[in-house]
Amino acid sequence: MRWHKRLFVAGVAGVLALTASACAGGQVRGAGGTPAPQGSSSSQATTAGQANDGTFVYVPNLEVVTDWDPATSYSNEIIALTNIYEGLTRYNSQARKAEPRLATEWTSANDGKEWTFKLRQGVKFHSGAALDAEAAKKAIERTIEKKGGAAYIWDAVQKIEAVDAATLTFTLKYAAPLDLIASSGYAAYIYDVDAVDADGKKTAGTGPYTIDSWQKGKETELTLKAYEDYWGGWKPEQYKKVAFRVTPEITTAWQLLQRGEVNFVQRLNPQLFEQAGMTEGVRTAQSPSFQNLLVLFNTAEGPAKDVRVRQALQAAIDYDGLAAALKGSGQKASGLVPQGLLGYPNDMQPKQDLAKAQELLQQAGYGPDNPELKLNLTYGQGDDDQKLLVTLLSSALKKLNVTLQAKPMTWNAQWDLGKKKGQDIFVMYWYPDYPDAYSWFVNVFKSNDKPQLNLSYLKDSQIDAEIGTLPQLAATDPLKADQAFQGLQKKIIQDQAAVAVPYVQVYQRALTADVEGYTDNPAYPNVVFFYDLKRAS
Repeated sequence: MRWHKRLFVAGVAGVLALTASACAGGQVRGAGGTPAPQGSSSSQATTAGQANDGTFVYVPNLEVVTDWDPATSYSNEIIALTNIYEGLTRYNSQARKAEPRLATEWTSANDGKEWTFKLRQGVKFHSGAALDAEAAKKAIERTIEKKGGAAYIWDAVQKIEAVDAATLTFTLKYAAPLDLIASSGYAAYIYDVDAVDADGKKTAGTGPYTIDSWQKGKETELTLKAYEDYWGGWKPEQYKKVAFRVTPEITTAWQLLQRGEVNFVQRLNPQLFEQAGMTEGVRTAQSPSFQNLLVLFNTAEGPAKDVRVRQALQAAIDYDGLAAALKGSGQKASGLVPQGLLGYPNDMQPKQDLAKAQELLQQAGYGPDNPELKLNLTYGQGDDDQKLLVTLLSSALKKLNVTLQAKPMTWNAQWDLGKKKGQDIFVMYWYPDYPDAYSWFVNVFKSNDKPQLNLSYLKDSQIDAEIGTLPQLAATDPLKADQAFQGLQKKIIQDQAAVAVPYVQVYQRALTADVEGYTDNPAYPNVVFFYDLKRAS
């Protein structure tokens, strides 16, 4: 499941100009069938087209695949599946808009409630079947029917029609930014519904790579090979072979990179990242993410049911000290929505205030002159950044006669306990499924009688109603959407005190210096689009 990936999941800037995705009636978007660029545009590119017979080795710290079904996949396997499957669009984080993928252009009408996508011609699935509008329709409908993973992204869809072989139309129940939704890293894949294989022996996508081998539990868990009939074609210098080598220890991954045994380390700690920047044969890449840390307070049961206790906990966190200790691997957050997405508030940076925390605890019957308060907290096992937060918070709370009983847990165990409301504080990461802030609100803070990811257990009918308006506003009135996002954050963080948001992750990568064409795209966390890479001669 996806949750394990988030470190809550074990684990990306400018303001997103959603005016570029909000659609005026009949406006055409896309590049009229221009194929995606092949390889890197680097000036150092191999002009002679020297054959690349090497294997690109990616080092994740966790197992790669938990679900092979492109309809329900919602976990770490995004790093592989985005190279096997494609959507109608792909989000360009530099241009801040959706760009053509399997659709070459699209239009919207009826104030964002009707969308028409023109499909790329000459595309074949890995099964050999041709991609046409009927096949794309079946794929999205199957994903919706499965109701797994991030299938909620299609909730606005009322009807899909294959007008002809190259034309797909959507009628929506309410306006939504369907070009952005179609670029999601989850639940937006187009695939041959008759060729889906849950056992990872074959693939049903249109992407540049297919499975070569999958050995769950092995160090080299997954290898990919080029799909020779890929619609984008191949150049000699591109990587046609990819391997995922699971290496839980960061120090081991760094040693492998130095020896040239691997090409890409997903994450280094600040000390090793600094060292990598001074190491011959290695280059580093650093970029802000859309992934932030959430400290969720139990609003339903226990001591944190008192809003004054929750506000005290918010005030006790040493946000500046934590950001400094992260040494560049995290940036102090401002609100729920990270910079780079519509709805980012630049005026909600929190500060530690122990005097305020003590006063609030005193009002609630706790604090230095009252009986000791004990609070249970769970966080991601093996995550040093979360552990640092816990250490600093424990120290601050001890001064206020509050004992934090913190327990590191695997995601599945932590989540199982969370669904039973078994903790006072739940620490996890979150990032959006498609490049829009809606994911934080609908998944984490909308009321849910049976807890899933609403792990603060917040129930507020007014907040729920406002969350329901967000997709339509994002599609039709970005200014109002921005205001709605910011207003909701104030209600959730300040009024309800359901969450504290200490920092946004900064991705710190290391690569071998002979790899060209790599860029980080925050809309697809930890993904390397291998087709865009080449090896320098």
